Amino acid sequence: MKFKGITDIFFDLDHTLWDFEKNSALTFRKIFEANSVAANVDNFLEHYVPINLKYWRLYREDKIAKEDLRYARLNETFKAINVKVKDDLVYKLADDYITHLSSFNNLFENTFEILDYLSENYRLHIITNGFNEVQHKKMTNSNIVHYFETVTNSENAGVKKPNPIIFNYALNLANTRANTSVMIGDSYEADIIGAINIGMDVIHFDVNQTSINRDVIQIDNLIHIKQYL
Repeated sequence: MKFKGITDIFFDLDHTLWDFEKNSALTFRKIFEANSVAANVDNFLEHYVPINLKYWRLYREDKIAKEDLRYARLNETFKAINVKVKDDLVYKLADDYITHLSSFNNLFENTFEILDYLSENYRLHIITNGFNEVQHKKMTNSNIVHYFETVTNSENAGVKKPNPIIFNYALNLANTRANTSVMIGDSYEADIIGAINIGMDVIHFDVNQTSINRDVIQIDNLIHIKQYL
């Protein structure tokens, strides 16, 4: 089944095109070594991933500031693995992480292939909750920035997905309508529910096949978008 009447496709960036977990792990290995942090990176990441998701949910709900997120997710993880790290080093690691994160640019399988395919017939855009100062670097350094006509981030829109304001902001920026647009993203709450609520069609990129909602189109490889667009 193919969508009909679609002119514009909106992608999330992190966890959808840009392989956040892989790039994040490489960044932590780099900054731990540079700062002589006595922690096993694999053990750290096992705890960090769910803690990071928790703080991103708080950030998305405007319950925590960006600076607090950056510090708290590291501080809580070090406590969880019983590694003592002084506050000044935690803050330095938080800064180093942002500085070096965009130097690693692994993309999900078939990212270039699907963007080449889609760009022949659709206008492509990004909607991201990620921080303004790093998202453009990620896109530029991974050589995908040229595919996208517009980039909407939560700092520019003033709100975060799934708030309808950010989706309407992105639609206005792209000079298009919800009923001719598709949202593709990994977060069921932020990307999929947010887009559905303003009348967009959706494709849930669920690489780990964790979703149980079969009413929404789900894919585990980006190349499968060809089945619908």
